[in-house]
Amino acid sequence: MSAILRFLAELLLRLLRSLDLVLLAALLVLMGIGLATLYSASNESTRMVATQGAYFCVGLFALWLASRVPAHVLKQFTPPIYIASLLPLVLVLFIGGGKYGNHWINLGFFNFQPSEMAKLTLPLMLAWYLDRQRLPATLGTLPMAVLIIALPVGLILLQRDFGTAMLVLAAGVFVLFLAGLSWWWFAAAAGAAAAIAPVAWFWLLRPYQKDRILTFLDPESDPMGAGWNIIQSKIAIGGGGLLGKGWGQGTQSHLDYLPEHTTDFAFAVLSEEFGWLGVSAVLALYLFIIGRCLWIAADSRDGYARLFVGAWALALMVYVLVNGGMISGLLPVVGVPMPLISYGGTSSVTLLLGFGVVMALRARRAIHR
Repeated sequence: MSAILRFLAELLLRLLRSLDLVLLAALLVLMGIGLATLYSASNESTRMVATQGAYFCVGLFALWLASRVPAHVLKQFTPPIYIASLLPLVLVLFIGGGKYGNHWINLGFFNFQPSEMAKLTLPLMLAWYLDRQRLPATLGTLPMAVLIIALPVGLILLQRDFGTAMLVLAAGVFVLFLAGLSWWWFAAAAGAAAAIAPVAWFWLLRPYQKDRILTFLDPESDPMGAGWNIIQSKIAIGGGGLLGKGWGQGTQSHLDYLPEHTTDFAFAVLSEEFGWLGVSAVLALYLFIIGRCLWIAADSRDGYARLFVGAWALALMVYVLVNGGMISGLLPVVGVPMPLISYGGTSSVTLLLGFGVVMALRARRAIHR
């Protein structure tokens, strides 16, 4: 009996060897909070919670598989992975569907959102390319780097998904920043973006996107129309107070005042039910996960790992800030989910897969010690 137990223990250690258990534990806690929030936000829909739980299981399996891929194999196959991720972005333009554009590919049992994969594959490819150049990044490396960024971002913009396009762009910018690109180039890019803003307003932005920006500036101008979402979200957040109304006791979502309360505005539900203390605890958990990834990046001796893991951590920070700013009226509504809190299959699986890549690169550092 002792021999069997010893064998099982050794087998378990081998299976878990590639995992960063500290990071995994934080992710599991965050997923548990997400499921609890979803249960309340969905009016106790066990079917929706079970579906999200299934997504998490698929994502955790993907995390485990990715964590076991040797870093040199991952680096070798990064270009074909990046190219393969562009194909669905093209395909969705012809066969995709969505409320405001061609965002989803209906697979029958699952709605696949190709743009979510670009959040992972773009920083991977850019880290691969810059790692092969002399760092810090210089003017000579910019043309190819810009092309690597522009391909997925441009295809996502064609889907009319401005919010996701900006997040994917941010992931690429973070890789360039960590590669040591001069601040002058970022300042020049910001100036160019400001210069073309009027052109974008009149020629690129759709009417509903303009409405979101105008509503952000003055939500009370149309309280029963375009301003409804953000007004109800702010009421939910303010109603939570210090300790919240209690799990399952939120009125804004249960009385259907709060829109998209299982997806984009799920964090507003959490704010109403668990209050300032609950929000602070969840934000602290995000901060811990981001900090853990940044520590892994700083601890790495490999440029590819350092660039990707660092950019992945900073991109996660942006996702949290954008969703938090969106639901509190500090930023325009752009349809960005709160990581592992909002309901969603592709986003959850992609996020967990990305953390699996982080753990694979971390495992390599641990082995070399």
